[in-house]
Amino acid sequence: MSGAQARRTFVVEADGGSRGNPGPAGYGAVVKDAASGETLRETAEFIGKATNNVAEYRGLLAGLRAAYELDAHAAVLVRMDSKLVVEQMSGRWKIKHPDMRPLAMEAAAVFPPDAVSYEWIPREKNKHADRLANEAMDAGKRGERWDAGASRAELDAAPGTGTVAPEPSAATEPGPTAPAAVAGWGPDLGTPTTFVLLRHGETPLTPEKRFSGSGGSDPELSAVGRRQAAAVAEALAARGTVEAVVSSPLRRCQETAATVADRLGLSVRTDEGLRETDFGAWEGLTFAEVRERYPEDLETWLASPAARPTGGGESFEEVARRVAPARDKLLARYAARTVLLVTHVTPVKTLVRLALGAPPDSLYRMELSAASLSAIAYYADGNASLRLLNDTGHLR
Repeated sequence: MSGAQARRTFVVEADGGSRGNPGPAGYGAVVKDAASGETLRETAEFIGKATNNVAEYRGLLAGLRAAYELDAHAAVLVRMDSKLVVEQMSGRWKIKHPDMRPLAMEAAAVFPPDAVSYEWIPREKNKHADRLANEAMDAGKRGERWDAGASRAELDAAPGTGTVAPEPSAATEPGPTAPAAVAGWGPDLGTPTTFVLLRHGETPLTPEKRFSGSGGSDPELSAVGRRQAAAVAEALAARGTVEAVVSSPLRRCQETAATVADRLGLSVRTDEGLRETDFGAWEGLTFAEVRERYPEDLETWLASPAARPTGGGESFEEVARRVAPARDKLLARYAARTVLLVTHVTPVKTLVRLALGAPPDSLYRMELSAASLSAIAYYADGNASLRLLNDTGHLR
């Protein structure tokens, strides 16, 4: 952005409600131009059975995603009548319950932290968002879908989208809450959507442990990698559960996906959100070479998921902001089906982290081998269950 160009400012007003707490719930959000007050975007959704706090956080997420889509470099003032959300997102109240932390992290990941501020407003000043939330709940009660100028499909494509697990009923004051339901316990939520996550086979760079992301040479599979892909294909064919194949656009994933899809008699769909991190100037270098050439940058990168590699690469937080909407689009497209996602180390770790509600720095504590399989089941209530991680039994 040039120095002569002023930073745009948006106001996001968001609300959510539940008729029963928990009960039929929905959210509404509106994005306005801060200077003119003009309404730029409205969004609302009926989200099924949830609590007030879940609906409020979902409204916040939708509003931030809509604002990001309009201008990723804007400053944002969030105005809500939820004291809990405002105080937690402002950092003044501790997030004591573990189910609340992923909600806050999802919201915090949409824009850089210094771009967003929060303001509590009384309910009567939040009528626009409240109306949208009630319209969404009314539409859901009729079995209809709320519609306005901004479609849900548009929002699903915006960075920062994330499916968040419903929290337990929480008061509007900070403090302990009831324990959340554990995935696999409680009511029958039907067939989950299952993502089988396959890291691509080896490339010539893999055994040398060189950084290989989206900004490098885009290597093809090595002879070892092709054998690994064939082994995965046979293992998945024996299981007979995969119904669709989606791949990163990078060559090593495309080759791996094609081998598996051919064996299963399926086609391959490509999703840009599944590509690997851009490692900037580190592409093609070993860890030791990066430590020698960029010691301070590497130290910073290892200490913070918000740090970028040298030369304009992507931070892990930025990767999460495109992996999450890719996940949500695929969950909508392949509801109650089993889908193979052929991707890379960082996207797999990110999907696992988000499913577990783990903090961003948990990515540094996971190991993923080439051609390994992991699996996550996503349920109708928003919960997710990690079924498998880094399985390489098919390669032995």
